[in-house]
Amino acid sequence: MGGLGASPTGRDGSVSRLPPLLAIGRAALLSSLAGGLLLGCGGEELADTPEDTLDAQSQAVSSDERRPSPAPSGAVGLALEVENGVGRPLRVRAGGTFYVNQIDIRAAVQSSTDEGLGTLRTGSDFAGLGWGGVRQADQEAVGAPGPYTRRRFYRDAAWMDVPSFFIVEPVDAHGRLTGRPVMLNAGSEYRRRTERDDFFIRRFRAIQTASGCATHDDCSGSTSFEEEALVELRNAYDHARAKTLTFRPGTRALRLRWSLRPAAPYEIPVEQVANPQYAYGFAMDVVPLTPPRPDGTYAPGSEITFQLTLRDGAGQRLHPAGSLPAYNEVAPDGNEAGINYYRAFFDASTTYYRRKHRERMLMTQIIGPAQHIQPIRSIVGLDAFLDPAVDEQVIATPERDGVFSQFATLPFANVLFRGAFFPNEGLWDRPNTDMWQYTIPANAAPGTYLVTVKGRRTYLGEDIPGSRTIEIQVGTPERTRATLTTGPCNSCHSQGGELSQVLHANDNRAACAGCHAPLAFELEGPIFVRTHFIHSRSNRFDAPLEKCSSCHLTKESTQRTSKAACLSCHKSYPDSHVEHFGPIESMYVGGGPESFQQCTGACHNQHPGSGL
Repeated sequence: MGGLGASPTGRDGSVSRLPPLLAIGRAALLSSLAGGLLLGCGGEELADTPEDTLDAQSQAVSSDERRPSPAPSGAVGLALEVENGVGRPLRVRAGGTFYVNQIDIRAAVQSSTDEGLGTLRTGSDFAGLGWGGVRQADQEAVGAPGPYTRRRFYRDAAWMDVPSFFIVEPVDAHGRLTGRPVMLNAGSEYRRRTERDDFFIRRFRAIQTASGCATHDDCSGSTSFEEEALVELRNAYDHARAKTLTFRPGTRALRLRWSLRPAAPYEIPVEQVANPQYAYGFAMDVVPLTPPRPDGTYAPGSEITFQLTLRDGAGQRLHPAGSLPAYNEVAPDGNEAGINYYRAFFDASTTYYRRKHRERMLMTQIIGPAQHIQPIRSIVGLDAFLDPAVDEQVIATPERDGVFSQFATLPFANVLFRGAFFPNEGLWDRPNTDMWQYTIPANAAPGTYLVTVKGRRTYLGEDIPGSRTIEIQVGTPERTRATLTTGPCNSCHSQGGELSQVLHANDNRAACAGCHAPLAFELEGPIFVRTHFIHSRSNRFDAPLEKCSSCHLTKESTQRTSKAACLSCHKSYPDSHVEHFGPIESMYVGGGPESFQQCTGACHNQHPGSGL
């Protein structure tokens, strides 16, 4: 068996030339791995090691690895997945060149009693890691009016915070190297020397989920608990994309070594597919089938039919014109063409803390006019998703919200969600359409309206988002623009973390508010809630949290105070506020539907340290 540091031999018994990573020698590399293991196991001298460890790791790689050239234009990003120590089989295009764009590792155990993370820490694939310092950071319950599901989110275990790295080795059926390994730096929980990190997003967490709780905070009668540990790395930086793997004919697996558990590598089986039907990549087209008036505009009150086309990177259709596959032909993990639908029924996602990138919703929205675009605070009830007569949901109206917006999931919500609640109706087997209708209100203000589609494709190892926004003119041929009150995002979102690559691959922020409205079963939907929540929880966002001017462009944009606006960032407020506005019951918005009502215009007109 050929392992790390082994010397591959030729047929004549001579030793072949070692790949550059192995040329550093067994002792040096194992010493580096052992250092990572000490940290992961909660060694005492944490403060003295992280930056030095990164230096040692970088120096242990050849100069070509330290200063990589740009990735080949044809290199494809791979998504690697490990579940309870077992690598999910990976199918790839034969002979392709790849880089690692995503790593998901999960360990999970079940318990009938509330042990916190006790069973996970002693009897899971992550049991050998350093759990010292772990603490509960947040808690949220869903399922009103009950029974509730409560999730507790844990952070600060040694293995979550310290620097670590991965080595990915292509190997044959006997475990022998078939190509040059790559080393990927996972960095640390804290944003320091990020030019050495290889992924824009790094989230190492543990979660306990309790089912059947009597109230949002009383799970004393529950007998079903899941404890899980998660590693989420995704969106490789530009320099990390240059660390490529080329799959030779004999490559049968990827061996994934983690510096925090060097003696127990993961193995991901690889199947190479010759002449696959589709190309890598993802493109989306959306066109209005209803023709406009002679001046190119639509009249207020018009019903407009739109059609979606999903394509691969070569422009080839992923579905026949006029139809999309049934939900059961796609869920939970996509079809042969890589089409995906909403899959949180099978793998519950949670904003920031748990696998939101794996939700994979295919969805469309319209919002306008552009000059009136603003956050939507009206709550969309579950009934709107279950009504068999309603395919597209009205999210905002001009008279109520100051802007018009409508959205539709694909398949429609009355198939997608009603099919989950009423499985006997067979809705998940119903053929789906690639067309839908938006009805512009009769009192629609003239201007430019934005129509957006977004989704995610998973195909032969590649897992990527896609979006497309088009404009239509309503009532006037004169183009109007949105006035954004926040930005610029590219001060952090760059070098591989651009908005055009992360999230939904949509860098037109004016086109976000329509999909991101508060839903009765997901109140944290609005962009301002998610942005506050993610950046206030992320230790890799290194601007002072009180400095609103890091994102807000004007003081006026910070003036609409509500529980949702404040408590999506703050974790507490004074007792006087508890008396007047109730206790904090949601880590996202503070409470329930009332959280979107403006508290007052008489106070909170300044934010200490805001910079505005």
